[in-house]
Amino acid sequence: MTANPTGTSLWIRQFHPAPAAATRLVCLPHAGGSASYYFPVSKALSPTVDVLAVQYPGRQDRRNEKCVDNIPDLADALVPELLPWTDKPVALFGHSMGATLAFEVALRLEQKGVVPMALFASGRRAPSCHRDESVHLRDDDGLIAEMKALSGTDTQLLGDDEILRMVLPSIRSDYKAAETYRYTPGPQLTTPIHAHVGDDDPKASIEEARAWGEHTSGGFDLQVYSGGHFYLNDQAPRVIESIRKVLTAGS
Repeated sequence: MTANPTGTSLWIRQFHPAPAAATRLVCLPHAGGSASYYFPVSKALSPTVDVLAVQYPGRQDRRNEKCVDNIPDLADALVPELLPWTDKPVALFGHSMGATLAFEVALRLEQKGVVPMALFASGRRAPSCHRDESVHLRDDDGLIAEMKALSGTDTQLLGDDEILRMVLPSIRSDYKAAETYRYTPGPQLTTPIHAHVGDDDPKASIEEARAWGEHTSGGFDLQVYSGGHFYLNDQAPRVIESIRKVLTAGS
């Protein structure tokens, strides 16, 4: 398969093309997040790793598109966009909702004969660990309060009511996708899983993160950091270095 020569599409953003890199890393955003969140990751790993960032419908330059409010449909739509990029080994990184989506994408890729090098699951409980959550059903003020509590949205954005009201529909849609997801028991992945979690994350306990190991026969490890749900905002250098070591091992 041949990769998109322009390095950009509705779904895939390539901020720092690295054609000589031996591997690719596909980054999937959290609820309410966008591809640009991973610009620093792309910059840090290039040119060793070719980083792709996923842009979901309903945000930034795709804000006029209808949001996809469930994980399976989002994975079904994304996989065909990723397949042209599998001409070299590919890994997946997802934070929060993005980790669950990365898991479903990995399942679909393996069904098509493409086994990712690794799945990095950050700030998210394992698919089999269910919680009853209903943030997506709250009114706007309730949804904003949740975002502030998790510290996952730029404070400048939270202070700009006009912009905030524009992005709330996509945030609510993502919360619905994450909260209504139900794991369907099936074969384990053969893709190795590397779980990363903050030690004070209200959305994913250390034990819930450890349960990711039940979803693969390909090897598992868990790294715990100081911090909450968005621990990686402060711990990015350590997380990026961990990813680099995995993706360049043996090279």
